[in-house]
Amino acid sequence: MGYHKISANLKLATIKLYEQHLLDLDDILDCVGFSERTFWHIQKRYNKTGHVDPPICTSCGQPQKLHFDDVSYLQALVHQHPDWFLDKLLDLLDTNHFIAVHYTTIYWELEQANISPKKLWIIAKEHDEDLCADFIQQMGQYSTEELGFLDEFSKDERTVQCHHGQAKQGKRASMRGVFVCGRRVSGKGLLTLDGIIASTVVEGSMTQEKFLHFLKHSVVSALQHMVSG
Repeated sequence: MGYHKISANLKLATIKLYEQHLLDLDDILDCVGFSERTFWHIQKRYNKTGHVDPPICTSCGQPQKLHFDDVSYLQALVHQHPDWFLDKLLDLLDTNHFIAVHYTTIYWELEQANISPKKLWIIAKEHDEDLCADFIQQMGQYSTEELGFLDEFSKDERTVQCHHGQAKQGKRASMRGVFVCGRRVSGKGLLTLDGIIASTVVEGSMTQEKFLHFLKHSVVSALQHMVSG
């Protein structure tokens, strides 16, 4: 016979029939449908506790290490600093809430709060969606062979930014990047379908004079060579 749950009323009725000698034990077991071993187990519990079912366990499983205030504190930290790693959150939780847990505990708590690790979206303060749309509309009239892109790059002393952070599911993990000016090397390059065909690197910022010199002696020369070739 497969496993089936025996109701408390049936267990109690079986014990009463046996104690009052109304039927033989074999006849009782044939009626109720469970084994003699189960019967003696139920009777032993009944004689010991007065109940036919075991008490309901209210403290099963591992005790909860992080309470509501602790989880709220973690969520606030993630919202303010999405680029912080789990070990940073672990240290702050230990320092400010005096709770020492494993970093996997923090990970699962954040996951239960629908906060997942995602790639950070660095927000540019100069970003303008309307200007970008106008630029795309204007550039759509040219073919790819007619396009060349000038871009400037630089190496400076700004703080290294993380590429991953935490955010609620369905939302971006965003962080504003602060540009720190300092001693740097700047460069410009002309990119076409054939690759970078002209480039220059100068120390410091790219001034107007240096930029015009680059256009005249590098960009124009490269384009003339392409047309003649």
